[in-house]
Amino acid sequence: MVVARKITGGKYKRKGQKKKYELRGNTRKVKLREEKKKKVRGLGGNTRVVLLSGNTANVFDKTTKKSKKTKIKNVIETPADRFLARQNILVKGAIIETDLGKAKITNRPSQEGMIQAVLIKE
Repeated sequence: MVVARKITGGKYKRKGQKKKYELRGNTRKVKLREEKKKKVRGLGGNTRVVLLSGNTANVFDKTTKKSKKTKIKNVIETPADRFLARQNILVKGAIIETDLGKAKITNRPSQEGMIQAVLIKE
């Protein structure tokens, strides 16, 4: 085993175990179902609300410059992974079918506790 050395000749020390704040959090997959939220504790004792499942989205229409809360009917496609669309999992960038028409999710629902979307022109 070859150990890399510094210019001065000293050996580089190996880092030990990961600290608590370096560990990854749980991945949440927001499903298309009846709305369900959860409070999560963050660093410094801060709390935030995360979404576990949801069926409504705040859809913004660029032409009228107004947003409206509408029901989500279906997940049409997900550019990140086509299998997520098949399982009706809501992620950023997913194209959903709503009462107003097709919309694209603009936020990260698994971290924010709501679903924001922008209406797509057809």
